[in-house]
Amino acid sequence: MPNPTTEPTTTLEKIDRCGDLPHRPRVLLGKMGLDGHDRGVKLIARALRDSGVHVIYSGLWQTPRSLAIAARDEDVDCVAASMMSNSHNVLVPRLVEACGEAGRHDVRINIGGIIPQEDVQGMLDAGVHSVFHTGTSMLDIIQSVRESVGPYTPCSGDSSDTAKLSRGISLLMDGSTVNLPRRRPDRVIGLTGSPGAGKSTLVASIASELHAQGERLAVVAFDPMSPITSGALLGDRLRVDFNAVDESVFYRSLAVIGEDYHHLPDIIELLGGAGFDRVIVETVGAGQSDVAIRDHVDTTVVVVVPGMGDAVQMDKAGILEIADLFVVNKADFSGEAKLVRELLDIAGGRPIHETVATCGQGVDNLTTTLF
Repeated sequence: MPNPTTEPTTTLEKIDRCGDLPHRPRVLLGKMGLDGHDRGVKLIARALRDSGVHVIYSGLWQTPRSLAIAARDEDVDCVAASMMSNSHNVLVPRLVEACGEAGRHDVRINIGGIIPQEDVQGMLDAGVHSVFHTGTSMLDIIQSVRESVGPYTPCSGDSSDTAKLSRGISLLMDGSTVNLPRRRPDRVIGLTGSPGAGKSTLVASIASELHAQGERLAVVAFDPMSPITSGALLGDRLRVDFNAVDESVFYRSLAVIGEDYHHLPDIIELLGGAGFDRVIVETVGAGQSDVAIRDHVDTTVVVVVPGMGDAVQMDKAGILEIADLFVVNKADFSGEAKLVRELLDIAGGRPIHETVATCGQGVDNLTTTLF
C-alpha cells in the first residue's frame, strides 16, 4: 500500500530572483486545448511568484486567440502554454500566428507538457522559443523567464491602439512619460470587498452582460504583491470567458502593496483616451480600513457575503462607510436575509443589490444601475 507523503511539491526557496532586471517579469500561464488538469501549472505559478515574477494565470480551456489577446492586454514578456491533449502540432503554430495578429509578434512563447521529442523541432520552426519537458527544473524555467525581459520602449507607429494602450500602462507603472490620448471615462466604478466575496466573478458576470448588450468594458484588477519577493499571482482574469467576450473587454492585472493607487488616475485617463467609457477598478481583497479607492472612482461598490459578521461589524467605521452601493453576493447562501436586514440598518437609503455572480442572477439589474 502506498505511503502518503508530507513532503512539499517544490523545495524552491522563496527569494527574489528578478530584482536586478529592468522590470518585474510578466508571464502569462495558460492551458490550451482540452486538458482539464491544472495542478502542474499552478505549481509553476507559485514557483515563479516566489521568485519575484508577476504571473498572470488565465486558466483552463484557452484558445490560441484568447491567449494572444491576454498577452497583448497584459503586456507580458513571456507566454508559457502547457499542453497535454496531443494537439500541439495544430494549436502551437496557431498561437504564434495569433500573437502576431494581436500585435505581439515579439512576445516570447514557451511550450511545456508532454511533447514528443520528434515534434520539438517543428515547434521551434513555428516560432516557439523553448520547449520544456516534464523533467525541466524550476530554476531552468525561471532563467528562461529572466531572459525574456528587456527595457520597456513605446510601441511602433503601426501597432494597434490596444497594444499601445497596454504598453502605455506598463510605461506608467515603470515611472516613464507616456504620450497617448487622455480623457476621463464617462463612468468609473470601484469594486471592493473582503477576500473571497466573489468580486472577480462579479466583474466577469458584468463583463458578459455588457458584451451581450454590445458594449465595451475596461477592467483594472489589482492583486497583492509579495512583501518578501515582490512577486505576484494575478489570477482575476481567469474568471472572464474571453473565448466569448473576445475583444469587447480590455482586462489589465496589476500588483500592488497595500493601497498604492499612485498611477491609477493616469491609467484611467489612458483608458478613456483609448475609447473606453465604462471602467471597473477591482481592488485587492480589502479589510475594514481599505478605503482609498473612493478617491479615484465615480461610484464605490462594496461587495459583502452572508456570514461576514454580526450587527456590531456593520456599525464599525471603515469600508462600509464608503459604499455608494452594496452588493450582497452569494445571495443563495444561508444568512442572506439576515445580512440584508443588517445592511438596511446602516445603509441610509443607499441601494442594496443581491446577486449570485456564478450564474448571473441579479447581475442585469446591477449592471443597469452602474452604467
